[in-house]
Amino acid sequence: MNFNFYKYQGTGNDFIMMDNRAEVFPKENMEVISNLCNRHFGIGADGVILIENDVEHDFKMIYFNADGSQTFCGNGGRCAVSFAKDLNIIKNKTTFIAVDGPHLAEIKNNIVSLKMIDVDNIRIQENSVFAYTGTQHHVEMVDSLDDYPVYEKGKKIRASYDAPGSNVNFVEQINNNTFRVRTYEKGVEGETLACGTGVTAVAIAMHKIKKTTSNLISLPVEGGVLEVSFTEKNGNYKDVYLQGSATFVFKGEIQI
Repeated sequence: MNFNFYKYQGTGNDFIMMDNRAEVFPKENMEVISNLCNRHFGIGADGVILIENDVEHDFKMIYFNADGSQTFCGNGGRCAVSFAKDLNIIKNKTTFIAVDGPHLAEIKNNIVSLKMIDVDNIRIQENSVFAYTGTQHHVEMVDSLDDYPVYEKGKKIRASYDAPGSNVNFVEQINNNTFRVRTYEKGVEGETLACGTGVTAVAIAMHKIKKTTSNLISLPVEGGVLEVSFTEKNGNYKDVYLQGSATFVFKGEIQI
């Protein structure tokens, strides 16, 4: 069967988008998803995103990592909003549902501001912070991020957590409200150019351990710059927003 696909990227985090409102895509087949994401034998992407109908929300977003596992993806969520607008499902504002619950979002000139879940699962560890921002994230500050062995160190730390493991974010502070980030992502099992839930975890972790007093954080990643804002009360983080570009790249047709 032939399927139309659309390629989108959010600060270099790239996704294969499918309009699955007819529910014909074989989403139970992890091998199909993995093959689509293969950069040598498939389309190539960090993940696959399906847009489906939902009774209570504008649409449902279903996200698969490159290995076929499901989770929430912040940059994927922003790209889903851009895709939904291009499909004329939404205009400039939306509420959609994902695996971690409902999300509000707004899009203007390819810049998507996405409301993330409230964050209260934060654990300060020796030399690191763990935070759940829709998926699991380990945050660790390092020196000289350019030269840091992200793949080797990230793979080891990712495996040190109980199943399903954790994404691993390495952070270098630039100034009071700017933190550069490189991320090893589980499910991709390698470094990606950006991770939305990852920079969200970094922003909150840096505030939590008092590396910043700002509630608007700039986060340069390998694929561009993301911003995270939030309010904090008694250690709980609410009104968490992830903002950055989400761009259509190309479309095509593939036989599955």
